[in-house]
Amino acid sequence: MATVAGVDSSTQSCKVVVCDADTGEVLARGSAPHPDGTEVPPEAWWTALQQAGEGLLDNVDAVSIAGQQHGLVALDDSHRPVRDALLWNDVRSADAADDLVAELGGPQAWLDAVGSVPVAAFTAAKLRWMADHEPELADRVTRVMLPHDYLTWRLLGGSDAAPTTTDRSDASGTGYWSAVEGRYREDLLALAFRNRTPQLPRVLEPSESAGRTASGALVAAGAGDNAAAALGLGIGDGDVVISLGTSGTAFARTSQLHTDAFVNGFADATGQFLPLVCTLNAARVLEAMATALRIGIGELDALGRQAPPGADGLVLLPYLSGERTPNLPHATGSLHGLRAETMRPAHLARAAVEGMLCNMADALDRLRAAGATPRRVLLIGGGSRSAFVAETAAHILGAAVTVPAPEEYVALGAARQAAWVLRGGAEPPRWPAAAAVEIPASGDDAVGERIRTAYTQARNALYGN
Repeated sequence: MATVAGVDSSTQSCKVVVCDADTGEVLARGSAPHPDGTEVPPEAWWTALQQAGEGLLDNVDAVSIAGQQHGLVALDDSHRPVRDALLWNDVRSADAADDLVAELGGPQAWLDAVGSVPVAAFTAAKLRWMADHEPELADRVTRVMLPHDYLTWRLLGGSDAAPTTTDRSDASGTGYWSAVEGRYREDLLALAFRNRTPQLPRVLEPSESAGRTASGALVAAGAGDNAAAALGLGIGDGDVVISLGTSGTAFARTSQLHTDAFVNGFADATGQFLPLVCTLNAARVLEAMATALRIGIGELDALGRQAPPGADGLVLLPYLSGERTPNLPHATGSLHGLRAETMRPAHLARAAVEGMLCNMADALDRLRAAGATPRRVLLIGGGSRSAFVAETAAHILGAAVTVPAPEEYVALGAARQAAWVLRGGAEPPRWPAAAAVEIPASGDDAVGERIRTAYTQARNALYGN
């Protein structure tokens, strides 16, 4: 039996699944934590991968790394990082992103060039911040990678002789690889990094191999985390995924690139496209509220159900770490509608859930406005494991919601890509769809509309339209 491994190197941890290459059955698992913070030594990811994959990776036939997007890994000519990696959720590069948008001629110029408008998360913005604030370090940079590229390179030996590679999905989140044209824009790299042009990874096709590990396993191209999740779920036309992880994302798989100032025109892991809207705040909102209320995250469900839908007018704007959509990098969270009768634990718990989901409903609206035509909404990520969250989502999104069985879909998608590289073919192997729970749309659209109207009014009152 041939086996493959998929790795999810996320913000918080490294997770490994080993699967049967033909059936997708998960045979083994491993995990290890990552350090907290918005800048991390890349070596910490490699250490976590070794821990999570101990006893697992040496015996597989192929492996693929999926990872958090956008992060900046900058190496010198000795192959050492010149500084800790800046992660996607580090917002110090917000002003740099605004400068880059203006310098090229505005949002439309960026959409025409690469299919996305840079925000603080993008690698290009982080390069500009580094060039302006750490020029001595910037001068030492000879090679730039993304987090998943770095781990793939380490699997291949991590030396000058080892190839540096990436894939379309992750490259499309840099701001200097064009999903429109399928190539690097060296001029935009130079613009971002103040005329410096370090070496960039070669962009592999979805089923192309990067090489082999020391044990002989094929190494796949890898993918960005959302593209890997789409591959793990096996989504098709008309499917929209809302992922409630640390951050929140809403994305769809399309054969044509949808470009919009609010929608990232990313590539997917199959040769098509993955228009995506990202928020900085999703499951972290629930965790923070549980901490504030001094309860376990599992107790938030029962508590939130004790308050009525709409929480009697209490609204939480969930911008706890700034926000990416809407683009408010310096924003903070805020509560609106506080009265004696709403300053209660149950109301606060429900407001946290509803605020998070209203932000994701806005993200879904952005996808629709850009041309996506969702027929089915799949809810995944840690936040989706709450029955209360899933039921509330059906109200607020105004659509039926499918909740696949809990699984590490990013790692599973990476494993499926590894099986594709191993087996070959024009398309990834067909693995059985995950079991799922179907939650019908609410019969009363007025409830969701009332909640979203209150949320929109609170947001507009503080930040404008």
